[in-house]
Parts: sequence; structure tokens; C-alpha cells
Amino acid sequence: MTVLIEEFKPVQEAAVSPVLTLDGLLRTYRQGTREIEVLAGASADIYPGEAVALVGPSGAGKSTLLHIAGLLETPDSGHVFVSGHDCSEISDIERTRVRRVAMGFVYQFHQLLPEFSALENVVMPQMIMGRGRRSAEDRAQDLLSSLGLAQRVHHRPAELSGGEQQRTAIARALANNPRLILADEPTGNLDPHTAAQVFDSLMSLIRGTGVAALIATHNLDLAQSMDRVLRLADGVLVEVQPSSVH
Repeated sequence: MTVLIEEFKPVQEAAVSPVLTLDGLLRTYRQGTREIEVLAGASADIYPGEAVALVGPSGAGKSTLLHIAGLLETPDSGHVFVSGHDCSEISDIERTRVRRVAMGFVYQFHQLLPEFSALENVVMPQMIMGRGRRSAEDRAQDLLSSLGLAQRVHHRPAELSGGEQQRTAIARALANNPRLILADEPTGNLDPHTAAQVFDSLMSLIRGTGVAALIATHNLDLAQSMDRVLRLADGVLVEVQPSSVH
């Protein structure tokens, strides 16, 4: 199966179809002689412009679900659709291309390249996609400035605070105008005040760009601030009211 990368590029008109569809995902791990069922038919739709919280106890499989959604891992069965295209059977090369064009990733630990400045960390994924340096630098400058980092763009990660590092990671995730953001505990390594600031920055960009976001978090206050909440328990996803999360 061949996927045309152009089909994953952002569109200007309002879209009503899901950016991400998870359909009946099954995933079992073997631990010695035991089989541990992590996902047991997990299904969900994530739409443009919405932030969806993914909650559940430690060990429930939230990271596994995000890895499968991000085409970093394959399920034992089930399907992952990105912008309506079934990505379950495509080649590794095509999966990499879809990730680069359609997705942005934010992790608990920023994973910035330490030898490069904040600006360079946001420029590089754009140049990998073929954008010229000047255009990539302009885009990076705009993103970092919108996140309150205009005066910090030439600082390396070690010279930035934890919150500044994570905001740089958010800018990097959005650099190529993805349709989908996948975030795994993006504020989990920050103090409550800084976590709230980073979360507000992320939400502002989600609202401003119309990107869809699936955000795994243990911070129930942040989960309650999102549009929807999906709880992962016993291998399945159940939608719950944000106000009822506890």
C-alpha cells in the first residue's frame, strides 16, 4: 500500500472527519511465561482542533497506546487511521514519512539536542522536510516568540529552565504544521506552576492552529481543562466527563 504524503498536509477548510482513528487495538506483551494484555480493543476518534486527555493508572498502557497511534509500534491487531488513511499495513519508510508530515510529538523529557540552540532545534525538523533555512528560521522564530521565548532563541537547552525547554519542545512538535499532536506526560517533569504555564501555551497553540491533540497525563486538573477525557482501563478506552475525573 502506498500513501501519498500530500494527503496528510493541513487543509484550510474546516474538517469534520477525525484526524486520528484507533479501531479495535489489541496489544499483548509476554513477560516470562505470562501474557499481559495491555490493549483489549481500544478505539477512539480524535478530531481537528480538540485536545483530548488520556488518563489511567500507571501501567495501564497509555504510552503503548500513544506509540501505536504515532506509528512507532504496531498492534497485534486493529487499525490506525490518520486523516482517513489506514496506516496499519504501510511500510516502515511510509510510516516514517507520515510521522514527519502529519504528527508532532511532545514527551515528558524534552529530548532537545543539547549542542544546538532552541532556534536550531526547531529549525532542523523543517529542513529535514525540505524547507529552506531562512524560511525555517522565520517559522521557528515565530513559534518560539508565540511561546514567550523570543529572548531565549539562541540559548542551548542547558541554559533554559525546565519550562522553557518544554515550550521549545512544543515549538519543535508544531514546526511542520502537523495535523496531530501526541503528548506523553508533557508537564510531568515540571512543578505545578510551570506545568500550568506550559499547558496553557500548548492549549493556546492547539486552539490557534486547529491541530488535534491526544495528551496522556496524570495531572487531573489539566485533564479537566481539555475538551474530552478518555480513560484507559482494562485495555479499553472509555470517554468520561471532564468534571468527573478523579
